[in-house]
Formats: sequence, structure tokens, C-alpha cells
Amino acid sequence: MVDIATRVYNHAFKIDPIVRSLIDTDFYKLLMCQSVLRNRPDTNVTFSLINRTTAIPLADLIDEGELREQLDHARSISLSRGESTWLRGNTFYGKRQMFSSSFMEWFEALRLPPYHLERKGDQYELTFEGKWPEVMLWEIPALAILMELRSRAVLATMGKFELQVLYARAMTRLWEKIERLRAIKGLRIADFGTRRRHSFLWQDWCVQAMAEGLGDAFVGTSNCRIAMRRDIEAIGTNAHELPMIYSALTNSDAELREAPYKVLADWHEEHDGNLRIILPDTYGTEGFLEHAPDWLAGWTGIRIDSGDPATGAETAIRWWTERGEDPRKKLVIFSDGLDVAKIEELHAQFAGRVKVSFGWGTLLTNDFRGFVPNDGLAPFSLVCKAVSADGRPTVKLSDNPNKAMGPKDEIARYKRIFGVGAQEKLDVVV
Repeated sequence: MVDIATRVYNHAFKIDPIVRSLIDTDFYKLLMCQSVLRNRPDTNVTFSLINRTTAIPLADLIDEGELREQLDHARSISLSRGESTWLRGNTFYGKRQMFSSSFMEWFEALRLPPYHLERKGDQYELTFEGKWPEVMLWEIPALAILMELRSRAVLATMGKFELQVLYARAMTRLWEKIERLRAIKGLRIADFGTRRRHSFLWQDWCVQAMAEGLGDAFVGTSNCRIAMRRDIEAIGTNAHELPMIYSALTNSDAELREAPYKVLADWHEEHDGNLRIILPDTYGTEGFLEHAPDWLAGWTGIRIDSGDPATGAETAIRWWTERGEDPRKKLVIFSDGLDVAKIEELHAQFAGRVKVSFGWGTLLTNDFRGFVPNDGLAPFSLVCKAVSADGRPTVKLSDNPNKAMGPKDEIARYKRIFGVGAQEKLDVVV
């Protein structure tokens, strides 16, 4: 096993580039990319870095030259022969040849497109523009680079023994969480922590610890590179990006109202089984479910990613019941801001009523809270989102208004069209 503290102390870029592979990304990005390449390959998009935690001055912490070096390195990477073989020949969600030959030929030739980086005060403006299938693959590498460079900046002043103690404490903290999770009968949990991880090496360690500590209760990781290296399941379905861009491309209020369902109709043609998971909160869960076509009730389950998770699950259970479906046969995946206490609480509340699963993210792969002065390694909320499609702004409402994004007039329009009323503001921790 890698001695992470020594590796950090003896940093060498050629040994530890932050992004090591084009598949050092979340599995759902590749699934969505294949769908986009098939359905909307010529759409031009802009993705932008958004630091929701403005108290973290990224441009003061991270050297611009080092940031450019890491971004340029990511642009130099191409798919390796072994990675291509894994994607072409592996079984994902019980399906062989998940990725078509045409997609794989495109992916094997891909290099990440150019980026635009500019310092604005104590933050960086980082944007990516181009064809949707290419630009979308910048999201996870960009976040991983910024998050790890911030970690490296804080760790750079620490001595060898300080680093050994720091990682020993972090390992102990995670193992104590795992011991608590062991007590949950019927637990199903996966690593969703790539985008805001402390570092690649640390995420890899966390995945290995989860696999050993939880056994069959640990169902996999969203990170393709780690899934391949550790011979475990790659986990993921789809994300808010799809309805945000489909919606931005509409030409009328009526088309806009139907856009989130058009996304899932396209997905329905391509995938079945456990890949048919609804992400309903882009423009408000209640309104989405209220107006959803009947065929969506037959899908496998729902992912709860914003707002109060218990409220979201109760809304889904009520919807399934009203549509004549048995909620006990449906899967509910909780994935927003989870830590052990919340996992314990939600499992106790919903086990037996639905099939419960958890996608554990930042507080699995980046919980160094309280370990350095001024809490300098505490996780923060950094996202990289599609902000325009073919020159039109994108909008996300969410079930938590503190996560909403887009121009104010467009947010108001979307709220009107999707019938979103008063919402409870919740703190965005990660």
C-alpha cells in the first residue's frame, strides 16, 4: 500500500500528476457522453468553474503556473490500450459492451479541448468551450485539479512527521466511520467522492478501506480508474447536466416544460435495469414527479441529491404508490452531503419501505476537518457546470435554492414554468 504521507512529502510531479488518466473520472460522465454523442453531438457548450465557498481564496492559495501545468497535463492524456480494453470488454450493470464501438473509437482519439484561465480578484475564472461531448469531460478533472492543488498548498508547509500524523488521524477517522457503518444491516454504499476529493491517492486508499471494512455492503466506486485498478464495480447513471442543456435548447415554454422528460426518453432507449434511475430535482422534485409520464414510474428508482433527503424520499414513495407501483421494489439513492450520522438516520427511516442505497462523496474522500490550523483542509463547495448551450444560458433550480444557478430572469421564468414555489434554504456544505 502506498505511503501517502511520504509521497506527499517527496512530491514529484512526474510521479503524481493530479489527473492520471481520461478514465480518472466518474462513470456517469462516460455514460452521459455516449448519450450526448449519439443525440446532441454538435451542441456548443460552455462549462465554468463556480466556487460557492467564496471565503476560500483559490487564486491566493494556488499558483497559476502550477494550475496551468496540471491543466496542460490533463490535455496531453489519451486513453491507454488497457483502459480501452476494460471499457470495451467489461460487464457494467450486468451488460456487456456498454459502450458502442463508435463511441470507443471517438473516445480513443480524444484529447481534452483548450481551456481559458484568468485570475479575477482572489478567485480563478476557468472556462471550457466547444462541442458538448468533448467539453463535458473536463468537469471532473478540473474539479479534481483545483481541489488537490488546494490540499497541496496547505500541506506544503508541513514536515515529514506532521504529515505522517495527519494521515494517521484521517485514516483513523475513516476507519471509525466504517466501524459504525458495519452495524447497519442491509447497507448498500458506494464511493461518489471523485469530484471533491483530497487527492487521488487518498481516494484510492478510502476505496480500499471501504472494500475491506464493509465487504459486500460496499458496492463500488464512481471512479472508473480506481474501479479498473481495484477490480470493483463502476457506479453511476446520469446528472443534472443533461436536463440543463436540453432545457436551454428549447424554443418555447411548452418545449421547456417537456425537456426533462425528453432527456429520460432518450436515456430509456439506451439503458435498462439499474441504469434507469431518475434524478428529479433539477427543476424541483415535486413538480417533476407530478407531471411525469406514466412510463417513468416503471423505472428502477430515484436519486435524491438536494433539499431535505427524507422529504425527497417520502415524495417519491407517495408518487410510486399513486402510480400503482410498489415502493418496496424501488431503489432510492441518497447522495447529497452525506456523513455517517445521516446515513444511519436515513437507513433506519426507509429500510424496508424502499431499497436504500447511498452514494457517499466528499465526507468520505475529503474529511480532514479540524486537523490543521484555521481548518485549512476543510472541504468546500466547488462545482464545474454547464452555463450555456448554443449561446443560451442554462438554469438549475434544485430543491435547495442555495444551489440554484443561472441568470435571475431565467431562474424566475423556470420557476414559473415548473411551478416551483417557496423553498427551504439549506446550508451547502459540499
